[in-house]
Amino acid sequence: MPETACRTCGKDLPPSAGRPGRTPEYCSAACRQKAYRSRQAGGDAVHELISDIEHRVKGLAPDRPEPFYTDVQALSSSVGRLRRIARVARDAATAPESVTPPPVTEPDDTEAAAVRSGDEWSFAGLVEPYRRELQVHCYRMVGSYDDSEDLVQEVLLRAWRGREGFAGRSTLRAWLYKIATNACLDFLRRNDRRPQRYGPSPVPPTAGVTAPSFVPWLQPFPDRLLDEIPSTAEDPEAAAISTETLELVFLAAIQHLPPRQRAVLILRDVLGWPAADTASALDLTVASVNSALQRARPALRERLPDRRSRWAPGADPTEAERALLDRYMGALKCDDTAAMTSMLADDVRLSMPPNPIWFGGRDSISTFLEPTFDPSSPTYLGRWRHLPTRANGQPAVGGYVQRPGTRIYRAQVMDVLRVVDGVIVEIMSFEPHLFPAFGLPLTVTD
Repeated sequence: MPETACRTCGKDLPPSAGRPGRTPEYCSAACRQKAYRSRQAGGDAVHELISDIEHRVKGLAPDRPEPFYTDVQALSSSVGRLRRIARVARDAATAPESVTPPPVTEPDDTEAAAVRSGDEWSFAGLVEPYRRELQVHCYRMVGSYDDSEDLVQEVLLRAWRGREGFAGRSTLRAWLYKIATNACLDFLRRNDRRPQRYGPSPVPPTAGVTAPSFVPWLQPFPDRLLDEIPSTAEDPEAAAISTETLELVFLAAIQHLPPRQRAVLILRDVLGWPAADTASALDLTVASVNSALQRARPALRERLPDRRSRWAPGADPTEAERALLDRYMGALKCDDTAAMTSMLADDVRLSMPPNPIWFGGRDSISTFLEPTFDPSSPTYLGRWRHLPTRANGQPAVGGYVQRPGTRIYRAQVMDVLRVVDGVIVEIMSFEPHLFPAFGLPLTVTD
């Protein structure tokens, strides 16, 4: 039975008036053109993804637990990508329009024409592959995982509303980065965030350690999400996920720069953009960009640790790092303060954003921790369990506490460790609401 509604807009099809030939599928040439653009620039990708998910579901074998788990994990990645595409398309469909659809004579064999087509699914298919690296860019700019999630949604909405402004003179990626950078600058203008000073430590610092800068909005970023960014050895955008420039000490240092200097330094030194492209993205002159960069570089170096040149960040932990992490979790599980502090450098620092608390020096941290591990102490928290993860290219653990008289271990803290020469030189402890982003449960049992 022939369809009576347009396959693009859903409106009633015009009557065929008894004319021979194929039954029309679209109500107008504009709808036919939009459908063609969707097929060329992303619509088919959605259907292919759905078919792939369907094929994987049919291949699941629950009777073999280990392969079944592996296959479900792979399936969840595809479902996540489909969910993100659907979210972009949904937001685009409900966003207030501020552009005029392009004429039907617009060329339809270019990326620019596909972006401007006005088809939500086509647009979502085009921009979704850039979502995660845009989030990383926003995260570098603002230092907060939560805010980076909100900002990347705003970026994609801005791109949809301003799609007529994409003329194809730059790549789609560069155009999206320009939107993202300016969205972050707008955010930083609305939210005047300035690093603060810590007050006195509850336990006097030892080994001459001084307080770090207090950046209360700083949050960790899950390494597992970086796997969603396609990158190959030939990919010039590999710098977008450089773990070295995602480490927390770098993120904390860059928060001291004025927002525009921060944007210039990230675009030029992290992403490797030419001065002219950076100037175009920020609506500055090349001279202004070079001047901002000259001021930003020494200001950043002053905030980085002396041992910065000896870091060896990497996406994969070394065997020594794994062994250290296992020892760290084992010592905490056994309430062995001595074993735990033996892994710390003399001048180690511990901070707890967003709480204004810090501790400096191995002896100071040991003094702080001992009562919390002692069942006879009024500050005893309970029994600990930890699960390993990675954040910002660094080893991390999710800590769970079983309170006295209970059976459930509940998420308590996430420790991100900075390791230099086989010892822990810094611990940054964060609140547990980000556990799901790291693929960690909020509760565990024995």
